[in-house]
Amino acid sequence: MKKKHLITAALTLCFSFLTGCNQAPVENNPGEDKIQTQNEQKQDKKQQNIFYVKPVQLNVRESHSTQSAIVYKLSRFDKIENIDNNSYVDENEQQTKWYNIKFVNGNNEEKTGWVSSEFLTQNKQDLLSENLKGVDLSNYPKTYEYENNKRVKVKGIYVTINSILGDNLDRLIQLCNESEINAFVVDVKDDYGNMLFKTSASEKFAPKANEKAVSKDKMSKLIKKLNENNIYLIARIVTFKDPIYTEYYPERAIINKETASTFVSKDGLRWASAHDRNLWEYDVSVAKEAAQIGFNEIQFDYVRFPASNGGKLDSKLDYRNNDGDTSKAQTVQSFLKYAKENISPENVYVSADIFGLVGSVPNDMGLGQYWEAVSGVVDYVSPMMYPSHYGNAVYGIDIHDAHPYETVFQSAKDSVNRNKRVDNPATIRPWIQDFTASWVKGHIRYDEPQVRDQIKALNDNGIDEYILWNAGNRYSFEQ
Repeated sequence: MKKKHLITAALTLCFSFLTGCNQAPVENNPGEDKIQTQNEQKQDKKQQNIFYVKPVQLNVRESHSTQSAIVYKLSRFDKIENIDNNSYVDENEQQTKWYNIKFVNGNNEEKTGWVSSEFLTQNKQDLLSENLKGVDLSNYPKTYEYENNKRVKVKGIYVTINSILGDNLDRLIQLCNESEINAFVVDVKDDYGNMLFKTSASEKFAPKANEKAVSKDKMSKLIKKLNENNIYLIARIVTFKDPIYTEYYPERAIINKETASTFVSKDGLRWASAHDRNLWEYDVSVAKEAAQIGFNEIQFDYVRFPASNGGKLDSKLDYRNNDGDTSKAQTVQSFLKYAKENISPENVYVSADIFGLVGSVPNDMGLGQYWEAVSGVVDYVSPMMYPSHYGNAVYGIDIHDAHPYETVFQSAKDSVNRNKRVDNPATIRPWIQDFTASWVKGHIRYDEPQVRDQIKALNDNGIDEYILWNAGNRYSFEQ
């Protein structure tokens, strides 16, 4: 019996020893830890030397003196790195410190020069004007790519509800099979508030939106057909302009104070309030259902306040801000954050349409669309760079519609430069013009050469994705 106990104890000890060996924590290599610590310290030190330009324009000089030659002009928000920790004092301005800086110019070249430290800040939030109050410029976390939904270099076209459900579908699929087009931007919730397919969200918030919609079963079959043709699917959701929703919730619509009636835009459609969290839930719920049925990406259009002549109509409109939002730009960004956080778990991308001029102006154009606030949150940003839509003399061009390359080139250049100011920017994928703007004085006919000119302008700025807009879904590549 004693011998048996000894054998059992020995076996137990051996088993414990072996198990203990298997369970013992793996120690990190001290050398690897040291390298990692050194890298982190280098990153921290580099971050301590990062500054942002405060003035609208700042002269970069050849040396630390206001009398030296100007070598470049930086703009507000431009990021620079201080590469000389020693500060210098200008002979004529004893109290002014100068930094030797490193920066990237408009041609994406790394350059150096000198600037006065008084025109720099390390806190980007300090640079926001009053009408951008509340905007978050921090590094917003994003998942770059989903394992079961790989990114695609989109060459897309816009597709209406009527087109995808009607006889046009096979023609548009053929266009994809015979050209570079590889994506559809499909109306899932259109300008009138109508649904493409019946959604539980509409049943809850605005049942009338489902009246013309097809069943989810039919939609699934359509998705299967499109997938078989390798077409990347983007669900377009018209966000804050919604005539049907405002029928159900008139108290949530924007009000014209002068007439005490619901605000109606030039197209005769009613707008709900961008502040309305109930509408946020509705739009995002529709987006989630689109993701679940097979769309690869959600695109929010009209994700803005209505055009108000640069904010001049604000005094006449009641936007129904009952949630303590501090600015239009903060409101739009907060919605996009809410959307991203709720939609990303479905493993789909989120994009936003913005005015083409947003990348070229320092404000939100009174729309709530501030480049850094939008690009910093979504996966793709789609400025609408239709040449016919730019005002006189913008970019020094008289008739933009007649100059597709020049107009899109400058808009794209400005957009790329703005994206450099964002820590984790969206991919730029512009909308471009594939229609003839006959209402524009001095317009030209748009055909494949004019579309190609726009694509070249994007490519010349390093942008390799685009979406074509034609309201009737007739595209020049079909000829």
